[in-house]
Amino acid sequence: MKERVRQKAFTRFLENYITDHKKNLINEVLEYRTRHVTVVLEDIYQPHNASAVVRTCDCFGVQDLHIIENHNTYEINPDVVLGASKWVNIIRHNQGQSNTQQCYKVLKEKNYRLVATSPRADCPSIHELDPKAKTALIFGTELTGLSDFAMDNADQWVRIPMYGFTESYNISVSVAICLSVVMEKLFSSNMNWRLSEWEKEEIRLAWYKRIVKRWEALEREFLRSQENKN
Repeated sequence: MKERVRQKAFTRFLENYITDHKKNLINEVLEYRTRHVTVVLEDIYQPHNASAVVRTCDCFGVQDLHIIENHNTYEINPDVVLGASKWVNIIRHNQGQSNTQQCYKVLKEKNYRLVATSPRADCPSIHELDPKAKTALIFGTELTGLSDFAMDNADQWVRIPMYGFTESYNISVSVAICLSVVMEKLFSSNMNWRLSEWEKEEIRLAWYKRIVKRWEALEREFLRSQENKN
């Protein structure tokens, strides 16, 4: 509790170095941020499309993006992401031999329903997905899709309806379509999908640190002032 009080006080301290316009914008954005839905990418190797997904998550208010790196390293193209990586938490799973399994374990511990995307015609459409449960939307590469483990251990499969000759959308388009459908349902519902007040405080502080260039020096100054008060 003491740490939370200290963090909140430091957030208020940093506000002195941020314009009112930026503070108001951050508060507005936080009202539409959510962890009720998260996105998971498995072994994406094309930097352009991978970076576009970060922008898509930010635009739809998804705070956390999980990256599974079994064979391919997820690289961000700054010309595509356009700063969106400052506002979205990119959580990498790359420390084990089965990073998909580790990611799934983390998500299940956070009570997410694992929803794998698939081109199979017998899967229900993304439009049929009920967003009441916390949902992790899981995407694989355009060429091979999700791994067998990712598919076999998902709680549910969904497909994106297609009506042309091409077998799949590219990854950034797939994520955008799915989030458009799911988030529209979420925003129009009476479910409690918003962040908690403490989550907002944590994210607000993280964003302030990314805006204020000398925040480390200011934090040392803040801590000294707190010690003098005590």
